Amino acid sequence: MDSQAYLSGVVEQTATFADWVDGADGSARVPTCPEWTLTELVDHVGSTQREIAKLVGERMMDPGPAFASYTPGPTDPAAWRDWLNESAAAAQRAFASVTEQTPVWDPSGGDAGVQFWSRRLFGEACVHRADAASALGTTYELQPEYAVGAIEDWLDTMTSQGYWEHRPGFADAMRGNGETLHFHATDATGEWVARREQDRVALERTHLKADVAVRGPAADLLLVLSRRRPLAEAPQLEVHGDRALLDLWIDHMDWVTG
Repeated sequence: MDSQAYLSGVVEQTATFADWVDGADGSARVPTCPEWTLTELVDHVGSTQREIAKLVGERMMDPGPAFASYTPGPTDPAAWRDWLNESAAAAQRAFASVTEQTPVWDPSGGDAGVQFWSRRLFGEACVHRADAASALGTTYELQPEYAVGAIEDWLDTMTSQGYWEHRPGFADAMRGNGETLHFHATDATGEWVARREQDRVALERTHLKADVAVRGPAADLLLVLSRRRPLAEAPQLEVHGDRALLDLWIDHMDWVTG
């Protein structure tokens, strides 16, 4: 997917999210982000989209002014739907004003810029819609191709050099001696191998025999990898190999979960 395709997905996923939360109880807890209320989840989704719209639209190499522009979302849940949809629309307009090669700051350490942020907003929209579903008791579904895109975002971000350098606890836990984890979506094209090394987690898009392998529907794989669903509640996923290695991995996939 290119940046415009990702942003179309952001608009689509946000619209569904916005319909779900429209007029809902803002004090409701979000089980998948236990420190957050629904109000805080809505605020996070919309404000993040607006901050990244500013960062990308103004082609910033210093993120400070974009993040300093944060303003909270509406306190009235009846205003959430319009505010969220405008947040996504603002992001789409910002990305339409740049190219894939436009220099923009990003935290990955790889100078991915526009491509990083388009995929990041897409992954955010898909995963945080699952958070809304958990808070509202709504069934969560995600088309396999979208789930693969969100898995790609999650794994690539979590294995980036920037994440390793700025999350020392994660780095300490993930240092290894070549242990491998294989993740395989069975209903869409998507395979990843994460290799634990001393100075990074290397990510490859390939198929090989790994120390532990997890395979199954892409949406279930996304929810388990992002800690939105316990592995025990995803019976369609098959696990082969070193379960303790998989548990260690999942235990440290705690980014943006409140």
